[in-house]
Order: sequence, then structure tokens, then C-alpha cells
Amino acid sequence: MGRHEVILLDTHALVWLANDDAALGRSSRSLLNEARNQQMIAVSAVSFWEVALLAEKRRINLAAEPDALRRVFLDTGVTELPLTGDVAIMAAQLPALHGDPADRLIVATAIAHDAMLMTADRALLRWRHRLPRQDASK
Repeated sequence: MGRHEVILLDTHALVWLANDDAALGRSSRSLLNEARNQQMIAVSAVSFWEVALLAEKRRINLAAEPDALRRVFLDTGVTELPLTGDVAIMAAQLPALHGDPADRLIVATAIAHDAMLMTADRALLRWRHRLPRQDASK
């Protein structure tokens, strides 16, 4: 699948994909379609937690409840990557990354699994690090 096999969706990309939102860019959709055919899409367990929190606070609209959404993703070949102690420690030690704990955990998960991070978060896209990223809005 090009230079990186696994694409790790950040929470925005996960929600956009789940809702078939036009905010998910054409290039990103193409990458995801290719990755889906090879079962190379992953989501951090932290993103499912964040989706549930945002839905509970009514800050996002979903076509299904968070647990049903998770089940659909997992049933269609998306891999859920767990939060491990190693990832948690790495997240705390990431240099010059903003303090959002969920973002830090998702980034550390991508690094630990040598995955490309698909995100629309400008701070994550600008962050100086070797982590490969795809702007989800493009």
C-alpha cells in the first residue's frame, strides 16, 4: 500500500468516515479504500473512548451509538489498537507536542505501530517528527 502499510485514524477521521462526511478529503478516501481492501486500517482504543465522550456530551452526531459504531468498524476489518503501558509512557515523553492527552495517546500508538496517522488536526500535522501523516481533509 505504498510506503506505509497501516493507516491509523485519529478521532476526527474516524467520525468523518463513520458519517460519510464530505470533510474527509478525496485523497484520504482513496487511501482508505485501498487500505480497507488490504485490512490495513487501524483505530486506537482511545478514539473509541473519545467518540463516546463526545457523543455523550452531544458534541458530535453519529449514525449509530458508539458501541454499535465500534462493532461495525471491527466487523469490517478495522483493527483496534489497545492502549498499553509502553504507549502511555511514550505519550508522556513525546517532545514538543501539545498537551491534549487523547492526541498524545493516539500519536504514540501510531509511532509504536509504525503507522501513518490520518488526521485533520493542524497542530499534529505541523508537529516536527518523523511520524508519517496524511491530512484527512485532503
